[in-house]
Amino acid sequence: MRILISATAILASSSLAAGAAAQTAAPPAAAPAVSAAAEAAPCELHIWPAERMSSITTGWLGGGLIDAAIHSNKDASNKAQLSSALDSPTQIDALQSLDLAKLLELKPGTIVVRHETPLEGKTMNKVTTRRSDSTARCYRELIVADVFYQKAAIYGRSLRTLFMVRDFGDDQKIDFEYKAWGGNGLHHFPPAEGEDVTVGINELVDVFKHNFQEYANNQRNRRAQRRR
Repeated sequence: MRILISATAILASSSLAAGAAAQTAAPPAAAPAVSAAAEAAPCELHIWPAERMSSITTGWLGGGLIDAAIHSNKDASNKAQLSSALDSPTQIDALQSLDLAKLLELKPGTIVVRHETPLEGKTMNKVTTRRSDSTARCYRELIVADVFYQKAAIYGRSLRTLFMVRDFGDDQKIDFEYKAWGGNGLHHFPPAEGEDVTVGINELVDVFKHNFQEYANNQRNRRAQRRR
């Protein structure tokens, strides 16, 4: 009888030892935690400024070669002032001064990456992969494609800006793209002779930001339509 009890005790002890060994061997199950950590990595928003600046003034002739020739000197001057007032760092600073997280519905903790060298305009629609070497699992691009000053005899002065947003998942495939103009009127640019140049420059920056806010609102509406 004592032998049987001893054997039973040995079996029980073996079972306990096996259970302890199983618990000790548990660490391999930690692999999903690595995947979860990767999923929680910060998203990235990459911003590029516009390369192209243009100015078009049309009189009562309504455009055409004659109108362009008449206003060519003025348009060249406007373009030079535009390029100076909205140079690459200023464009990105203006965008970063806005609540991009709200305007673009960015995920919490999104990191903004500045690219102060503009993209070549001719490649804007040709390149369909990421424009940076980032391997972030959550990746978005904001590209300022064009900045355009216009003065029309009927409609007055305005600044129009072409923006593009592209979303990627964890690969090189575009999941969402929206390209559109934002445009608002100007009252002080270009400054007339004797006027404070600073006022006109500050107005350009302010209207540039308003243009993006207009664009971003339309972009959110487009996203909402896709979710339906």
